[in-house]
Amino acid sequence: MFGDVSSCNTYNYGDALYWDSRYIQEAGGAFDWYQRYSSLRPFVRHYVPTSSRVLMVGCGNALMSEEMVKDGYEDIMNIDISSVAIEMMRRKYEFVPQLKYMQMDVRDMSFFPDESFDSVVDKGTLDSLMCGTDAPLSATQMLGEVIRLLKPGGIYMLITYGDPTARMPHLNRPAYGWNILLYNLPRPDFKRPGGASLTKSYLEPIPITEKGTLPADFVLEDPDSHFIYVCKKMDDTGLSNIPTYPLTSEIL
Repeated sequence: MFGDVSSCNTYNYGDALYWDSRYIQEAGGAFDWYQRYSSLRPFVRHYVPTSSRVLMVGCGNALMSEEMVKDGYEDIMNIDISSVAIEMMRRKYEFVPQLKYMQMDVRDMSFFPDESFDSVVDKGTLDSLMCGTDAPLSATQMLGEVIRLLKPGGIYMLITYGDPTARMPHLNRPAYGWNILLYNLPRPDFKRPGGASLTKSYLEPIPITEKGTLPADFVLEDPDSHFIYVCKKMDDTGLSNIPTYPLTSEIL
């Protein structure tokens, strides 16, 4: 869908007016883009401790933050460009102290001081900007803010339709200095032709070539699957502390 800008439709997903209109039409309903928390939980729990201060960018009216709180997360700041979505979510979670909501453009999060968060979770927000006007500039502005807001060793978890050819040119810039791991997650309802089970474990990271592409022998079993980029902000020593123990679906 959002592998590159050519796959975007005519909607301006980077425009607040589009989202305000959409959330008014949805009249208080909930919708999770791409994946539900239950599918993403092994990755989130593996890389984001429950004690983390989390920034959920482009929260919309999704249930993910609520489900993370039910799973033990203690402090989630949710932002969205749509004032309609934010007011709706503030009212909905008025008595859930672990959830906070602010209207904000991810391209300018200057309200927050440097190194304010342990983790930033992005489920489709960068994709939305890539479908808007001035997409490369918007992506640079957003990612510059993300790296500024993360503490050393912090995690930016990007869930996207963009394969490495489309996303690594934006993520893999020397100014960011990420240590990046890549995963591929099929759609929740995906079934291989004939009902056969998937042949690969989605919990195994995918090697990225030196050119920032998928390996030549990599087979995308679900053509509409999602890529998960786990981007770690290097700490002051320049060493990566991303866990090397196996990622499993049974994260306690």
